[in-house]
Amino acid sequence: MLTLHTADLLLAGPGAAPLPGGAVLVEGDRISRVGPYEELGAAWPHARVRRWPGVLTPGLLVHGADALLERTYYPDDPYETAELGAEPLSGAEALAGLAMTESRWGNSARRATQKLLARGVVAVTGRLTVPAVRTAVIRSGLTLLPPTAAVPPAPPSLDPFAGRDTAEQAFFGTLEPNAPARFAVFASPDAQALLEQGATTCVATVITGRLLHRRR
Repeated sequence: MLTLHTADLLLAGPGAAPLPGGAVLVEGDRISRVGPYEELGAAWPHARVRRWPGVLTPGLLVHGADALLERTYYPDDPYETAELGAEPLSGAEALAGLAMTESRWGNSARRATQKLLARGVVAVTGRLTVPAVRTAVIRSGLTLLPPTAAVPPAPPSLDPFAGRDTAEQAFFGTLEPNAPARFAVFASPDAQALLEQGATTCVATVITGRLLHRRR
C-alpha cells in the first residue's frame, strides 16, 4: 500500500533545504519518493494521505540505552506511581528496595520504549545485557546500535535534544528514496522551534512504514 505523509514543513536531513508542504511517499517499509505534496499527490492520486501539523523530520537518535533501560526504572502508571512517584528511578540507593528481576526490568524497558517513541525516537545506542530489556527494544521497533564514540548527555536522557546545539544533530538518517521509512512529525513550525519546544511536541512516529506512535 502507498501512503503519502505530508506536513507544513519537511526537513529531509542535515543540510537539506526546508521544503514547505513537503511529503514522503511510503511503499511498504521504504520511502519511495520525497517532494512537494502537490506533485506527489498528483502523480499518485490513489495513495492514502496522512496530513500532519508542524514539521516532518527523520526519526531521532538517543544515546545511552544501557543506562536508560537497564539502570533506570520506570514506575508502572497507575499501579506504582502512588508509592514510587511518576518520575524514573535510577542510582543504587533508589533501586535497592525494588527487588528488580529480569521480568521487571523488561516491563520497565517496555514502558521506556513507549516514552521514546512518543518523542520521535527511532534508534538508540548502547550495549544491552539483560535479555528481557533487549527483547523489549527489538519488539518496540527501535533500532539498537552499538555504543558510539559520540559523547552522550550526562546523565543519558530520554530527550533526544539534550546536549544538542541543533535539532539536526539528533536526526537518524535522511529522508530520501529507498531509505527506510523511519521518520517523525512534531507540532513545531521549524527546526529552531523544535529544539526550543522539545521532542514532547511529537505527534507521530513512523518506523518501517508503520505508525507506532500517534498523539491522541
